[in-house]
Amino acid sequence: MIVVDTNVVAYLYLPGEYTRNVEHLLAEDPDWSVPILWRSEFRSILAGYLRRQSFSFDFACELLAEAEHLLMGGEHEVDSRLVMRLVRDSNCSAYDCEFVALAMSLGVKLVTMDAKLRRGFPEVTTSLPNPPE
Repeated sequence: MIVVDTNVVAYLYLPGEYTRNVEHLLAEDPDWSVPILWRSEFRSILAGYLRRQSFSFDFACELLAEAEHLLMGGEHEVDSRLVMRLVRDSNCSAYDCEFVALAMSLGVKLVTMDAKLRRGFPEVTTSLPNPPE
């Protein structure tokens, strides 16, 4: 089991430079956990693509449904006090600290490509693995 941030989810569904890495990650460890916040963040990412007319409303809804299906059973509430403590002790946003708090609570790593988050919480975070050649 791992915690993934919303960008990792997005890299899986929106092809780009990290898509192969995320596909490898999913094959290696398909048990992904996320704070419930991920839904709002992913909707916001998809909204940007809709506004730029990069894809249709129906396609955005399909991607959202696929991601929700993937993460079904892996969504968790987080301890607000822990989130706020992490905010107090770092330069990271409360949004980002929700992912860190969840990883800490579950005793697993948070996979993220966010350098600021990795610098702030090196003991809890890791970057995407490189896929085999």
